[in-house]
Amino acid sequence: MKIEDFPKDIQDYIIPRPSGKLIYRCLGCGQEFGIEKLLYTCPSCRQVLLIYDTDRDRLKSTAGKTWRRIFDFRKMLTIPALKGIYLFHEFIGPVMPLESIVYLGEGHTPVIEANGRIQERAGARFYFKNDGQNPSASFKDRGMASALSYINYLIQQGHVSDVLAVCASTGDTSASAALYASYLQPAIKSAVLLPHKKVTPQQLAQPLGSGAMVFEIPGVFDDCMKIVESLSENFNVALLNSKNAWRILGQESYSYEIAQAFEYDVKNKVVLVPIGNAGNITAVMSGFLKFFDAGIIDHLPKIIGVQSEHANPVYQYYLEPDTAKRRFVPVAVRPSVAQAAMIGNPVSMPRVMFLVDEYNQKAGAQKIFMAQVAEQEIMDWQLIANRNGHVACTHGGECLAGLTVALKNGWVGPGEVAIVDSTAHALKFSGFQDMYFENRFPGDYEVTPRADLMNAPLFIHPADVEQVPQPGRPLEGDALKRFIQRVSEEIATLLDLKRI
Repeated sequence: MKIEDFPKDIQDYIIPRPSGKLIYRCLGCGQEFGIEKLLYTCPSCRQVLLIYDTDRDRLKSTAGKTWRRIFDFRKMLTIPALKGIYLFHEFIGPVMPLESIVYLGEGHTPVIEANGRIQERAGARFYFKNDGQNPSASFKDRGMASALSYINYLIQQGHVSDVLAVCASTGDTSASAALYASYLQPAIKSAVLLPHKKVTPQQLAQPLGSGAMVFEIPGVFDDCMKIVESLSENFNVALLNSKNAWRILGQESYSYEIAQAFEYDVKNKVVLVPIGNAGNITAVMSGFLKFFDAGIIDHLPKIIGVQSEHANPVYQYYLEPDTAKRRFVPVAVRPSVAQAAMIGNPVSMPRVMFLVDEYNQKAGAQKIFMAQVAEQEIMDWQLIANRNGHVACTHGGECLAGLTVALKNGWVGPGEVAIVDSTAHALKFSGFQDMYFENRFPGDYEVTPRADLMNAPLFIHPADVEQVPQPGRPLEGDALKRFIQRVSEEIATLLDLKRI
């Protein structure tokens, strides 16, 4: 759609111009720093940072109703930079010109209502938001589009050059980082650190295919993260984990898209997200707060963070009802099918603590809850979801299991609608499905397959058929006719088909 075809009162708003005054603000000591160079922690106290727009009050000068029209009409543009997460440019990266923005097809993933059968089984009306339909097949592309766009902007401004981007990963982050870095070659190269034998083959194949240097490290994700932190503190590299505050900005688009998908009415909505390194729940809270402050939404939805019993430090922290007595204690993780959430010391935990308090305060009631689920429930609900028309990953199963916990605890009431986050494509975790169907989960996963959810292919070779087709040796004549007839008969018998 061309600009002259838009309503005249919003034509000047449709193409955003660089605006705002972004700074890093430390959540520990409160110091502020310029964004001319990449920072990951406060130079003074080493605490994590959030990015603030010190000129954010300008956003309030535009009425919430007008913002809604801007975003809804902007979706009709064909400008690549505005087709993804930067549809919400003023709220994500307002300082960047459009020519700096990297767009690979991320964002605006579908919100799919579950069928009546599974909604009845779960006990609530709910939708899946299929973030596995991002370019690298996970939600990580939202944050990576933001982080790499900003690095691209710094390169264009002459602030940095010959960038080596590094990240620790349980799979999805490395796939996304390698993909976006490869698009910006040769200005950016990438290296990823993975825990040895703790990443699915599908996830390992992605950064290798994108040409990244891949290093496997003994231990778990937390150990890889310590090494990446050491590299970023001592060498000239760009850290791409969610410790990078630009990643958080991009992931806020998830909240904006949910608001838009429900016509900005989030009063009775409940958003469920898995918690790994805690960057995603940080971004979801921050995004809804920004839209609320700007008057785009007039309520703050409930948010439920979900963790497995095998990696539950955030859940453990919020078990203590007395805020004065809460102490964060990292945990030693155990094997989990929710592999990307198998993190015992999430780097964004300080951000979570800060934003949970702000969110509940502005909502005027408790709107943030933390749920814990069993590994068995994660796998069972993932398979149930996918048997009912979805493409949920194990983390989607984790969130759906969390919805059942929320219902039991009374956090989700009658008339409320849940949006369940499926963070990645189901194919990334097909190995766990295979283990379930073949009943070969190691004992430390604590998963026992249910007979009604198991599935396997059936090999059909009738015993009375001697001649069967082979590669390069097709059957002909009577032999082919007999093969077709007997195989058809056996399949019909197994399916209990009736003759016509």
